[in-house]
Amino acid sequence: MAEVVTKGTGEVERTADRAQVDVTFEALGAERSEAVSTLNQRISAIEPLLTEFEVRSRQLSAHDNWDNNQRVGSRASQQYVIWVKDLDRLDGLLAELVQAEPSWINGPSWTLVDDTEAIREAQREAVADALRRAEGYASALGRRLGPLLRIGDTEGGAHYQPRMMSGAASFDMAGPAGMVDQLNLKAQQITVSASCTAAWSLLD
Repeated sequence: MAEVVTKGTGEVERTADRAQVDVTFEALGAERSEAVSTLNQRISAIEPLLTEFEVRSRQLSAHDNWDNNQRVGSRASQQYVIWVKDLDRLDGLLAELVQAEPSWINGPSWTLVDDTEAIREAQREAVADALRRAEGYASALGRRLGPLLRIGDTEGGAHYQPRMMSGAASFDMAGPAGMVDQLNLKAQQITVSASCTAAWSLLD
């Protein structure tokens, strides 16, 4: 039985409804225990703030510093990954974090809380695209398109990504902090895509 195999792609756009902020605090000390103690004092001011948000991870690192094979004290750092679903509170969170003078802050990066509906719509578009292509080949051969024989994701399947990358900011806290509310960190459009491969029978 003759068949035709086609690939289809589909894309839809949604406005992001979740922001991720990554922030790191660091402290120095003569010993690692002293660096960790100083770090704890630094982050004690922001821990109450973070109880109002979803902290996805906290990661502690402590190590010695070396210069020309000589130990020159220790450094400790705490890294946070924070999710913000109430985007009206994002600027306030960033302002509070900047005021706490972290060593590094990056964000927001944008995602969808639930991408199920968007993925399904992109999949429908991918299937429709594959069908249009198959009908075109069948018509070109003077044949009729028969039933669907099999279908599956192509490599990569469904995924999504920000349409533009300009909605994130990175702050190096070595210098004076800028005004967060002037950075216009608005939610980005997320492009959700899906791709499939389908095989159809060809009828006389």
